[in-house]
Amino acid sequence: MAVHPEVAAYRAARAAAGTPPLYAQTLSEARAADLAAIRAGSGAVEPVTEVRDERIPGPAGELRLRVYRPTGSGPLPTLLYFFGGGWTLGSIDTADGICRRLANAVPCQVITVGYRLAPEHPFPAAVHDCHAATSWIARHADELGVDPTRLAVGGDSAGGNLAAAVTLLSRTDGPPLAAQLLVYPNTDQSGEPAGDDDPALFNSRSVAWYRTHYLADPAYAKDPLASPLLADDLSGLPPALVVTAELDPLCAEGQRYAERLRDAGVSTRLEHYPSMIHGFFAMPGTFTDGRRAQESAAAFLRERFGLPAGPGGVDEPAEPDAATGPGPGDG
Repeated sequence: MAVHPEVAAYRAARAAAGTPPLYAQTLSEARAADLAAIRAGSGAVEPVTEVRDERIPGPAGELRLRVYRPTGSGPLPTLLYFFGGGWTLGSIDTADGICRRLANAVPCQVITVGYRLAPEHPFPAAVHDCHAATSWIARHADELGVDPTRLAVGGDSAGGNLAAAVTLLSRTDGPPLAAQLLVYPNTDQSGEPAGDDDPALFNSRSVAWYRTHYLADPAYAKDPLASPLLADDLSGLPPALVVTAELDPLCAEGQRYAERLRDAGVSTRLEHYPSMIHGFFAMPGTFTDGRRAQESAAAFLRERFGLPAGPGGVDEPAEPDAATGPGPGDG
């Protein structure tokens, strides 16, 4: 597989610096290094009209929210964004750059959820935190300026996994959701991770390390809330955008999930980025495709929220080197 020149430069820089892989560090070291790497690659911090922290009741105590509100008054379409980090790393701060850019670009309100991390709180704690937050926000829409008819969920990596799991719970328990944004999501934890073990990149050893922390019992890998791809029925879920990267060990399972959503009658768009790696979406300051993918995600949300098209009155289609296609119901 071809390697994008920006990926080659990123890998070379990490190798030259002797940066150890996260799975070779202690948890506290890995958490700090993960946040530092994302901040270094996320580019300039975009100002947002309002950013504030809130606390709400959760399944096992308070949950922290961070609310990003663009210009505008009254109830706004809202994206609940779940940060990545293998359910083990990450925090509200990890997703700060993504949330700011999407809030401005859609525009919509973005709320990120400080769910509990493994191994201190293994599966299914994070799933229940994210669904509880989604339900609470829908019930208290007036307090947060949320339009409950235009509420979406999304996330990258483990956050994409959690977003998919929340849609499964919300299908039966509510609240109704307008869309799901799944960026290189984990969808099947029952098999062996794919790919090589390049220590400079997210690799199969990374996948196994996160999984070991998250799933206290390996049998949980068969649970659809841990592996949404294994759900018997995916019908009735909200329209989806699934983003995959060619050099990502999660690429194949993300693509299979998009296919299964389509087969179940869910309006689904798959965008595949050749020669790109896991994590690129969160690092638009390093990867040009990160900026393009965020712009495409904003266009998808704009469409699903029924908002006007982007600058110039037209939302550009997905980049020509991305493998995309309409699902049932897509125009």
